[in-house]
Amino acid sequence: MPVNRFMHRKSSWIKALMVMVVLSLLQVTAIHIPKAHAAVASKTLVGYWHNFDNGSGFIKLRDVSPKFDIINVSFAEPTSGVTNGTIGFIPYNYTEADFKADVAYLQSQGKKVIISIGGANGQVQLPSTSARDNFVNSVIAIIEKYGFDGLDVDFEGHSLYLNSGDSDFKNPTTPVIVNLISALRTINNHFGTGPFYLTMAPETFFVQLGYSFYGGSCISCDNRAGAYLPVIYATRDILDWLQVQNYNSGPITGLDDQYHNMGNADFHVAMADMILTGFPVAKNLNQMFPPLRPDQVVLGLPANVNAGGGFTSVAEVHKALDALIKGVQLPSYKTRGSVSGYPNFRGLMTWSVNWDKFNNFEFSNSHRAYLDALSPPLPDTQPPTAPTHVTSMSKSATSVSLSWTASTDNVGVTGYIVYYGSQSVSVTGTSTVISGLTPDTSYTFTVKAVDARGNQSAASTPLTVTTDPPGTGGDTTLPTAPGNVQVTAKTATSVSLSWNASTDNVGVTGYIVTYGTSSVNTAGTSATINGLTANTSYSFTVTAKDAAGNVSAGTIISVTTAPQSGAQPWAANVSYKVNDEVTYGGKTYICRQPHTSLTGWEPPNVPALWLLK
Repeated sequence: MPVNRFMHRKSSWIKALMVMVVLSLLQVTAIHIPKAHAAVASKTLVGYWHNFDNGSGFIKLRDVSPKFDIINVSFAEPTSGVTNGTIGFIPYNYTEADFKADVAYLQSQGKKVIISIGGANGQVQLPSTSARDNFVNSVIAIIEKYGFDGLDVDFEGHSLYLNSGDSDFKNPTTPVIVNLISALRTINNHFGTGPFYLTMAPETFFVQLGYSFYGGSCISCDNRAGAYLPVIYATRDILDWLQVQNYNSGPITGLDDQYHNMGNADFHVAMADMILTGFPVAKNLNQMFPPLRPDQVVLGLPANVNAGGGFTSVAEVHKALDALIKGVQLPSYKTRGSVSGYPNFRGLMTWSVNWDKFNNFEFSNSHRAYLDALSPPLPDTQPPTAPTHVTSMSKSATSVSLSWTASTDNVGVTGYIVYYGSQSVSVTGTSTVISGLTPDTSYTFTVKAVDARGNQSAASTPLTVTTDPPGTGGDTTLPTAPGNVQVTAKTATSVSLSWNASTDNVGVTGYIVTYGTSSVNTAGTSATINGLTANTSYSFTVTAKDAAGNVSAGTIISVTTAPQSGAQPWAANVSYKVNDEVTYGGKTYICRQPHTSLTGWEPPNVPALWLLK
């Protein structure tokens, strides 16, 4: 946003004004604002993901720092001009299938993925009901196509403005405002408030500047001043949070009638306090903008100096959070709404996850640690959702091929267990082939999801399948046995194997690694078996399977796990227990919570999981 400077006006009525503000606010705060849905985290970290490369570097969605709770995909933009209302989205540097898979992957880790509309280059104006309807239909289509969890409204530039005489933010008359409000409520109603997230990311120009100037009621000011206020007010009952961009901003007057300049704790506290306290729009006491709940307010910050003007150091951000959440008042600005702080303050947003990675994850590492210290993670007792749509893709006399829809979990799904009769098979993906069955026999299959803590979901709806009679079925040719099975790595609790691909007359669909009474299914020619016992000999048998359920002869390899003699090097895809020790970067870390490691969860990056020894 261009820097806007307005003449700072003071008059003798300011002291009287502030007394009246306080009295008015005592009435305003009694207004009931319906809550949207439950928070994804008591203290939320939001990051924007670039659907383009602007020098910060491209990053796959699944490689975003795991410290973020919300990932805003930015941006969906107009496809047919500024005023048509039709919005489009094409994933950058992705196939459509891979992008959908990464969205689903983040969701399986307990994250929410939201589509953001607008940005600096995405001007969107809805001057007519037809533009409004185009907007609604195209946005719903995008959300449903990619499985997004919600919508972030990031209108900038000239997307919103107020016509002359449109002076009452509670009853706006400007078409681009009225139609946007109608569109957002229609989209929210389509998906339902419970599962759908609605957020907004305006600049200070469109929100806090409304205290001094309101575009529809003054002649000398920009007609965009405060233009977000009627939209926020009209959707406050369905708005999950407001994340004002506290960057790329000119000086803004706070409730103390002093200018505040970006880049320090003073600016962030003054800007947030205006939303948390409420204020008279254009200093008109008959036009009181009511406060939002603390859990509806998020500070928007650049991740590094390249990301935007007004970068704020980690120390200054934490000083601002201390003031807002704990009530540790700054010498330069005292919060008006609550001198003891806002314990339910939502959290932080950054532009962007790309710049965060570019800056060695300073934002996500430092601020996640601060927020976690405020609200320590609770023990994970929440099971995943039950798998759905269990179906049989094919069958033979001795096998049944199954698939199902992935479960979700507040932390992350690590695998599935398929039950049939008195037997069960552990699976890492969402499909498997159950072999060794009896011909012409009915089997009932159920599937449960498992998370890293070992919580199991409820069972899926049972699926009953009868195997073919003996001697039926077209494909009876077995794949060749996997060749050159070898150990590629091992620790005290895991063994990694690889092998040469098998061949088949139709096609190999996967491999099974069996050891003892356990087995692991994999689609590729490698697997890591976790949860083993130190200094113990294991015999692994690798077999190939085809679509008809034919299973090859097995290739056997015996491996002894490493002794538990001191810390082992940290590795991804390993199941760690409390007090396990690992080495990373020349330092030793102790496991604080049981989990299965993932790339990006290296010990120095995840202090909630690892304690430096």
